[in-house]
Amino acid sequence: MKAEVSAISRLRIGIDGEGVTTLVAFMLCPLECRFCLNPQTLSLDYPYEEYTPESLYEELKKDELYFLATGGGITFGGGEPLLRHGFIREFRKICGPGWKINLETSLNVPKGFLEDVIPVTDSFIIDIKGMDPKIYSSYTGRDNGAVLDNLRMLSSNGLASKCVIRIPEIPGFNDRDALLESERLVRSLGFETIDRLKYDTEYAERKRNMQDA
Repeated sequence: MKAEVSAISRLRIGIDGEGVTTLVAFMLCPLECRFCLNPQTLSLDYPYEEYTPESLYEELKKDELYFLATGGGITFGGGEPLLRHGFIREFRKICGPGWKINLETSLNVPKGFLEDVIPVTDSFIIDIKGMDPKIYSSYTGRDNGAVLDNLRMLSSNGLASKCVIRIPEIPGFNDRDALLESERLVRSLGFETIDRLKYDTEYAERKRNMQDA
């Protein structure tokens, strides 16, 4: 089993999980977000490294002391990490229970992908984009039905406390009323930890242009 990895970013503190974390960014994503912050993950035309769960563990175990001392671990992002649900399960078997595993995900995947990783995941950082279907479709090019189904599943299984819901403030796509409505709907599903992310579309556009150059 192999997975394409865009980047490994070490010694991250307070960004994407408790303690000191190492971010592993997988390639590929089901969404086509305007102003994507990680355009290098959207196509295998861009550079990447291939890892097996075993070789990734060998690459990351040098950070184990930081994980154990601070309660940190690995954050799988991307791209969309849930496209690699089987890889993540295998990685957990190798790294054992001492490392936390966090997932940064859009949740726009089949329910079975999410169900597969729930037993091995300590926390989820979920970028929902927005709860309004029209705004979501306009920004991502996809329907958000799977996102809503997966949010409901997490909530109904008592996992809302393990989730941070990220709602980006995207100029030109969601105004204050849309943000407040998204937050209200998320809270109605039982999620309490909400992170509003102020989005710099000009920075994202520059990054995409640099990637395409």
